Amino acid sequence: MKTVVIGTFDAKTHLSEYLDKVAEGQSFVISKRGRPIAELRPLTVKEQHPQFGSDKGRVSIKSTFDDDIPEMSEYQK
Repeated sequence: MKTVVIGTFDAKTHLSEYLDKVAEGQSFVISKRGRPIAELRPLTVKEQHPQFGSDKGRVSIKSTFDDDIPEMSEYQK
């Protein structure tokens, strides 16, 4: 698809329509007084799902993790 140039007023007025077109793959350049200032285009980020065990070696839990906290003893009744 070709990139279309639209004005700021038009972009503001019809944003939801342009977002629908962006979801279909269309790109737009938004101009102010004839000067391009922004681009409205689909994201190219691919979905990434966390993989089990991907943090192995990055996280460590101290052996004292489950120890009582002296300052909290009055609350542990």
